Amino acid sequence: MLRLKILASVIPLAIAALFARGEFLAGPRPCIQISGTSVQIATLSWQAHRHVSFTDDPSRATVRVQISDNAEAADFTVIDDIDTTEAGACKSDAPPRLVAISRARTGSDPVIYLSRDGPADYRIFVSSNSFSLLDAAALIVGARGEHHRVEAASL
Repeated sequence: MLRLKILASVIPLAIAALFARGEFLAGPRPCIQISGTSVQIATLSWQAHRHVSFTDDPSRATVRVQISDNAEAADFTVIDDIDTTEAGACKSDAPPRLVAISRARTGSDPVIYLSRDGPADYRIFVSSNSFSLLDAAALIVGARGEHHRVEAASL
């Protein structure tokens, strides 16, 4: 009976520890390294240092990201042809800076307009098994930390 009580109290603690570390959902997460700092998509939204959101309305965007059709024209390129990320590709001495993609916008978070048309603050090219277009746009905006309203004159 005592063993059952101990087991019953340890299991919730173990689950809470896994959840707190953000390792509850296993698997590699999209990650980039810029200037010795790794920037990674957060597993859990509340862990993120920066939140970004997306919009379909260019007038609500604070950052525009254009999807490029070729890697040479892009500011940020992700190309891979493997099913898993390269071991150690995003390792650094410092903990990673975490970025979360939020559904709802808050006042200070960048709002990304992702399209194939210009003008754009960033141009991305993605041909990857592990990165989506949204992941790549969120990582580059989250890494740069830039946040400005695109002027209507640039439309």
